[in-house]
Amino acid sequence: MYSAIARNKRNTWLILVGFVLLLGAVGLLVGWLAGNNWWITAFVLLFAAGYAVIQYFAADREALALSGAVEVTQADAPRYYRLVENLCITTGTPMPRLYVVDDPAPNAFATGRTPEKAAIAVTTGLFEVMTDRELEGVLGHELGHIRNYDIRVSLLVFGLVVALGIVADMMLRAVFFGGLRRSGGNNPAQLVFLLFGVVAAVVAPLLAGLVQAAISRQREYLADATSALTTRDPEGLASALETLAAHAAPLQRANTSMAHLWIADPLRPGMLSRLFATHPPLADRVVRLREMGGQF
Repeated sequence: MYSAIARNKRNTWLILVGFVLLLGAVGLLVGWLAGNNWWITAFVLLFAAGYAVIQYFAADREALALSGAVEVTQADAPRYYRLVENLCITTGTPMPRLYVVDDPAPNAFATGRTPEKAAIAVTTGLFEVMTDRELEGVLGHELGHIRNYDIRVSLLVFGLVVALGIVADMMLRAVFFGGLRRSGGNNPAQLVFLLFGVVAAVVAPLLAGLVQAAISRQREYLADATSALTTRDPEGLASALETLAAHAAPLQRANTSMAHLWIADPLRPGMLSRLFATHPPLADRVVRLREMGGQF
C-alpha cells in the first residue's frame, strides 16, 4: 500500500521534471530562432506564470460554476454529510464544503487550493447507484485528492502547458519571420533547421497534452490508494469503480478544461481517448485496488 503511494508520487514528479526540461529546451530554441533574443522567451514564461497564478486563485470557483454545482448543508443531504464528516474525523482533515450537481451520470470531483479551502461535488446520479460502502470509497478518493494537494499539482502542470503553448507559437513566428528572412530561402542547412522548428512547434503542444494526461492518471492512482488506506476497505472503492463503469455516461455539462477533476472521465470517448485520457481505465484501477486489498 505505502509502496504504491510512494511510486505514484515519484512518477508524478519525474514526469513533471521532464516536462520542465522540455519547456526549457523549447524556450532556448525559440530564443535562437528569434535571433538570440532571449528576453522574448523570458517574457513569455513570466506571462504564463502570471496567468497560472491567476488560475490558481480562481480555479476552484470556475470548476464549481462550470459544473453547475449547488452547495448543500447537513439538513439538505444528511447521508452525504455524515460520510464525509466521518472520513474527515478519521484523517484529521478540515470539513470541506459540499456540493451537488443535478446530473443522472454518476461522478464526483474535488477542488480547492488547500484542505481549508476545499470542496467536494457529487452528482445526483452517484447517490442513486451507490451503496454507502461504495459512496464512502468515492468520497475517500476525493478527500485523497484534497489531502495530497492534487489541485496544486494540476495547476502547476496547467501553467507549464500554457507556457509551452505560447513558446510554441513564438517558435512558429520566429521560424517564418526570422529564420526564413535571414536565410533568404536558399540555404539548405537553414531550411532543414527551419523544418525542424516547425515540427517541434507542432509536436510540443501534443507532448504537453500527453504529459498533462499522464500526471492526471498518476494522481488518480494516488487518490485511489489514499482512499483505500483511509477507509481500510479497498474493495469498497473497487466495487464503486465497477458500478461507475456499469453506469458510465457523459455529463450533461461536461467541460474539457475540468475533465481531469472528475473521478471518472465525464466526456464522450473519441479516437484518441486512450492516448490523451486524463483517467486510467477503470478496470486497471480495480485490479490495483484488489492487489492492495491483500496487503491489509
